[in-house]
Amino acid sequence: MQIVSDKTEFKLKGVSAVAIGKFDGIHAGHYRLIDEILRQKKNGLKSVIFTFFPSATVYFGGEDAKELTTREEKREIFERMGIDVLVEFPLNPETAATDPVDFVKKILIEMMNMKFLAAGEDVSFGKGGKGNRVLLEEMAEENDFTVKIIEKIFDHGKEISSTYVREEILKGNMELASELLSRNYSMEGIVENGMHLGRKMGFPTVNLYPPKEKLMPPYGVYYSDVFYNGCMYHGITNIGVKPTVQQTKRVNAETYLYDFDRDIYGKKIRLELLKFKRPEQKFQDLAGLQKQLRQDVEDGKRWFMG
Repeated sequence: MQIVSDKTEFKLKGVSAVAIGKFDGIHAGHYRLIDEILRQKKNGLKSVIFTFFPSATVYFGGEDAKELTTREEKREIFERMGIDVLVEFPLNPETAATDPVDFVKKILIEMMNMKFLAAGEDVSFGKGGKGNRVLLEEMAEENDFTVKIIEKIFDHGKEISSTYVREEILKGNMELASELLSRNYSMEGIVENGMHLGRKMGFPTVNLYPPKEKLMPPYGVYYSDVFYNGCMYHGITNIGVKPTVQQTKRVNAETYLYDFDRDIYGKKIRLELLKFKRPEQKFQDLAGLQKQLRQDVEDGKRWFMG
């Protein structure tokens, strides 16, 4: 997959089918956009994702804004889906003030040779967000490209959106979040050294510190899957600040993996959260923590066995 990043001037080779959006979360609604441009490959068009970096969520939300999907995660997901080109267009005061007509003509048509465009029915772009589906449909007729507007989809009467996904993750409802995303909610990172208390108590763990911009679910214990070196391992993950042993402000995802006892410090893993089990607890002593860990591990075995 070709990545065009942090450039306001570029020229793609060939003709393209473009999906435009925030792609925060890359949920089930986004998959419909992506399916449309992938279908255009049979017509000789490159599949191109156009999004902004930083995301509108971060740009307008400030330093405390949290993302469902980080930049690195988006890249990996799009590549797995078979996207040809990912354009991460810079979002700054100058580009945010682009006239909507100029946005379509100069960026989508001239720079990207766009012949097909897929967008959501609530698409918004250009200065003041005045670019919308009506403008796109008008310009399509005048500028020789096809526009496909994707209608909203609903789950039990509620629109599937990044906002909906966020709400469920913040509730710890990972199973519903997985349905809305069409995949398990995940985070990636490098395994770091910890205090090795888990190993001393008979439960060796891998420690992952999620990026600060990543949206985290409630602190607590989750059934999880970890992907490392092309293999998947079931596990039990505690997300939180380790109140029993070392109160810290840095959020940690600490996972015990079943049938796994290897040193993978410094290695990259992907952690997928499957189901919330219980809230994070502060125990009076390590013996209490050890007893609960043993119970969590046994409960997890039964859960994974179905």
